[in-house]
Amino acid sequence: MELLDSAIKFAVDAHSGMTRKRSNTPYIVHPMEAAVIVSTMTSNDEVIAAAVLHDVVEDTPATIDDVRRRFGDRVAKLVASETEDKRSDRPASETWRERKEESLSFLASTDDLDVKRVWLGDKLSNMRSYYRLYLKEGPNLWRNFHQTDPLQQEWYYRRIADLLSDLSDTEAWQEYSFLVDLVFEGNA
Repeated sequence: MELLDSAIKFAVDAHSGMTRKRSNTPYIVHPMEAAVIVSTMTSNDEVIAAAVLHDVVEDTPATIDDVRRRFGDRVAKLVASETEDKRSDRPASETWRERKEESLSFLASTDDLDVKRVWLGDKLSNMRSYYRLYLKEGPNLWRNFHQTDPLQQEWYYRRIADLLSDLSDTEAWQEYSFLVDLVFEGNA
């Protein structure tokens, strides 16, 4: 538990003062929810810690080397699997498809179930949030995202479901797939 406690403290400090897109929710709620989801699929502290830390490199000044030094190679590898190259020299809306294709390519190339568990924890947490927004705003929920086209969003989230199908026997994957269907039901 010491590793997980340390990861939680690190993530809380790294995300301090941040809020989630489209809400006033403290950012740390998302990685904590991802960790809770991951804990339904494994009791491995390194995997759960990686879920807590999955956004620190992408969204805070923390580096993958910081994560490696504090939490070891395995946790760093799992965090890196979830970290996009944001290409800060170009607008995020311009690089969205390119970044998502790279991420999906990586996910398609791995057989590491722990990588897939961390991905599922993150994406299910996102999909829960999107579903709540969908209940309020319908398909307009995407208008303030970097990718405003719901068909592009659907392509990405359905492809993730396919690539995580190794976990289809878990409640987390089943909930994810169910929410993807609900959020994108009007696109078919």
